[in-house]
Amino acid sequence: MDAVTTNDDIALKVASHMRAAEGAHIAHGLTLQSAREGYARVALAVGADMLNSHGSLHGGVIFTLADTAFAYACNSRNESAVAAQASIVFVSPARAGEILVAEAVEQSLSGRSGVYHVTIRAPDDNARIVAIFQGLSRSTGKTII
Repeated sequence: MDAVTTNDDIALKVASHMRAAEGAHIAHGLTLQSAREGYARVALAVGADMLNSHGSLHGGVIFTLADTAFAYACNSRNESAVAAQASIVFVSPARAGEILVAEAVEQSLSGRSGVYHVTIRAPDDNARIVAIFQGLSRSTGKTII
């Protein structure tokens, strides 16, 4: 087995372990679709109980989806990392019945700090962007599994 496959296997095991230890995936129905070194993809089916008073998906739920993908990506090397900073830009509303996909991609890793870009899309005909999230992670020096 080559190093890339081994590293990606570790990333998937770490994401699966983290998912089993948290409640957000249960509360919001988050689904881990993919995890590789420095990358994760998480999906969410938007339910009517997740909408705000404007009839669109609550921003906190969108943030949770993005933050979860970010967490899986920045912990993918089995080195515990936490969010040091995160920001989100809401681009377009999401509605009940849509399936959103958050894709987290490592942009930079230097020492104990990593920068991750997460794009949340509604995979319709145009792959409409719902939000863009950027997170800065900080390694704690511990392992996860």
